[in-house]
Amino acid sequence: MQVRDCLISAPGKAILHGEHAVVHGKVALAVSLNLRTYLQLKAKDDGKVSIKLPNIETFVSWELSELKQLIPCFSDKKEEVQRLDPELVKRLREFMGVNNGNLDSSTTATLAFLYIYLSLFGSGEMPSLTVSVWSELPTGAGLGSSAAYSVCLAAALLCVSGKIPAPLKDGEQTARWCQEDLELINSWAFQGEKIIHGNPSGVDNAVGTWGGMLRFLAGKIIPLSRVPLLRILLTNTKVPRSTKVLVARVKDKINKFPSIMIPVLDSVDAISCTCEKVLTEMTCEPITGEHYNILEELIDINQHHLNVMGVGHPSLDILCKVTAARGLHSKLTGAGGGGCGITLLRPETDLVTVQGTVKDLRDCGFDCWETSIGGPGVQQHFPFSVKEEILEVLNRY
Repeated sequence: MQVRDCLISAPGKAILHGEHAVVHGKVALAVSLNLRTYLQLKAKDDGKVSIKLPNIETFVSWELSELKQLIPCFSDKKEEVQRLDPELVKRLREFMGVNNGNLDSSTTATLAFLYIYLSLFGSGEMPSLTVSVWSELPTGAGLGSSAAYSVCLAAALLCVSGKIPAPLKDGEQTARWCQEDLELINSWAFQGEKIIHGNPSGVDNAVGTWGGMLRFLAGKIIPLSRVPLLRILLTNTKVPRSTKVLVARVKDKINKFPSIMIPVLDSVDAISCTCEKVLTEMTCEPITGEHYNILEELIDINQHHLNVMGVGHPSLDILCKVTAARGLHSKLTGAGGGGCGITLLRPETDLVTVQGTVKDLRDCGFDCWETSIGGPGVQQHFPFSVKEEILEVLNRY
């Protein structure tokens, strides 16, 4: 098998509106972040398969002969992407010596890599290759870093296996796959997410695959064809939180005060739908200050609702207070209880205001970046089209 080197990236994600409401059959809007995970795959002839992740010191490598011993042990349903193969997962956990307990992120990421690799190549020739990964996304912050990794991994290994073509043509800097190929990438990325998270919603890998904005309702994910690129500040309060605990907290409030909380969820649903309508308008008519006025009001209303739902946090209150002092509007993104928040920047927001706000937030002990939302999903890159420092890190491996 002739393996072609490839460089692939996928974006992280933020929830624009609809946190927790989606659990109760309401609309959530998920958007891609212009902070990306990069994966470089290189052909080798050393008889090994190797992977280097950002949070481990060196490559983890296996001899092809080791991996081939696993081949007779798992199901032959290589084309079935919808259901995780529990026997293969079990064998891989035994192979890696991780049978019990919670696994760290590096171990689950490695398991996802081996699962997709063996699923795609186990019935034929197994290529020798190395995979290097680097990410602009912080891990464990609810920004879809694991999904971006899974999407990159699926795209790269599907290309090597010949199940999808490499979209990059001579003279192009970046390229994307057709809809059918994106659906296959998304399906395999979802398998990686299942190994990493157990029971994911599928939203994160869908955002990493398609980018832009997705509407999530009752388990159905609908990518929106066009969305405006919006500037934001992304702030990580670095306050740890448990999504499971926060979801349970909201459910408890609904059970205790149904006549109060159900209208709150209905209002959040209406915010998501109104926001979607405004963003759609912004792609087909001249963008005005009024569009931004509405988006800012929706952000403020939604943040108040999230506090009512019990998923706010003093750190997020500080974020909102600091940005409001400079005329900016912020809300949490994700589960809440700490974690991350987003701040909308208007087109006329000047550099002094942005830099001052970033400094103020960092002085609070937070991490803060200026970025954008609504950018493209998974892409293949010509190597020198990415930032020099990213290429340097990947090649340093």
